[in-house]
Amino acid sequence: MTNDDEMDRLEQELRDYLRTHGDPWTVHLTERGRGVLDPWFKTWQGAGIIARIDTPEIARAVRAKGVPTVNVSGQELAPEFPAVIADGRDLARLAAEHLLERGFRHFAYCGDIRFAWAQDYARHFIAHLRAAGCACSEFESRPGDATNWKAERQRLIRWVEGLRKPAGVMVCYDVRGQHLLEICRQRGIAVPEEIAIIGQHNDELICAFCDPPLSSVMPDARRAGFESAALLARLLRGRRPPAAVIRVPPLGVITRQSTDVVAVEDRQLAAAVRFIRENACRGIGVPELLRAVPMARTAFERKFRAYFGSSPYEAILRARLQHARQLLSTTRLSVAEVAERTGFSSGEYLCVAFKKHGWPSPRRFRPVRGLEA
Repeated sequence: MTNDDEMDRLEQELRDYLRTHGDPWTVHLTERGRGVLDPWFKTWQGAGIIARIDTPEIARAVRAKGVPTVNVSGQELAPEFPAVIADGRDLARLAAEHLLERGFRHFAYCGDIRFAWAQDYARHFIAHLRAAGCACSEFESRPGDATNWKAERQRLIRWVEGLRKPAGVMVCYDVRGQHLLEICRQRGIAVPEEIAIIGQHNDELICAFCDPPLSSVMPDARRAGFESAALLARLLRGRRPPAAVIRVPPLGVITRQSTDVVAVEDRQLAAAVRFIRENACRGIGVPELLRAVPMARTAFERKFRAYFGSSPYEAILRARLQHARQLLSTTRLSVAEVAERTGFSSGEYLCVAFKKHGWPSPRRFRPVRGLEA
């Protein structure tokens, strides 16, 4: 996991797992910085470990204990332990789709070479854009950047100013987004009109204090916590893990001002995108869209597909699905109620639409009370 807020949610779901399954665990938790090995761990004696293995030192210390272990870090260390991590492919895809839907044709990714998961996000983000016929510029992060912010900042400034604009930019985590937004503000680069920025992690405090507030992909830390506890329970019972790596899909994109733009010069297409964004969940179809943006249907669909790489109907459906995904993961509404609120005729049809879109069942995005191990 990437910060204290996410670890809090993971720990909360660990408590939920123990409460619903009744396993007699004695749990030790400690608050420390990322990558720090606590001195008490040398003398700790326990039955199992859920660890964020971010450094070789932590990997060696955990190995030395010789007990069942679940890794919740995406750093790709200690591969002998089963891991529960964020689904980088799905996370990057959501970020790319979010920017594509806003009409951007130029893209960039700003990562951090220290983190394997950040490089994983970059690969998937760039691959998704390439499949859509778009290129992506990538900031060249260096190993010494973390200890020399002044030098890195100058390179970031040159990189940002050299981007072809308007550009949609994904950053590997929200603090990185804060860095870019501050540079844009100081250099007079308009956000989101010239550069739109989307983060990852949805740290609400960081996102809210950014200027403008930062859009971000929200991971499912609570499900990660529950899955980690369930996996450790399997190991403690002597059962093999279902997979070497369990990838937890994110909950969706939380849109804030940093990407609240339609980056399309064509007025008709821009109006169509705004209409879809505002009305997709009302059950509209292409006829309603054409009434809002008067144009011959064949010519409009040809123009829309040429620019966005999908039909107007597909864009409407995608907007409805994304809102459904967010409602499923953040409310207690039933699947049928979510379907009704997002323009689907039934919960069954919503399930079919999720499957066709390549997503798990809608129930996978529900709050994770009472999941079985």
